[in-house]
Amino acid sequence: MSETKTDSQNIQIDPRLLEILICPVTGGRLQYDREAGELISKKAKLAFPIREGVPIMLADEARVLD
Repeated sequence: MSETKTDSQNIQIDPRLLEILICPVTGGRLQYDREAGELISKKAKLAFPIREGVPIMLADEARVLD
């Protein structure tokens, strides 16, 4: 099942979860992009998807940022 942008906007991520999650590639901090429903690693230039409220922290599943 693919997630649409609208679905992503309705999902709330626990702020405490965001504080402990790190990029699996760099070990750096992540930023939450509510509109896209992704966790962004600026160092790795990757966007990790959030599906049904669950962050998918696999580099193979991440979108490469420009």
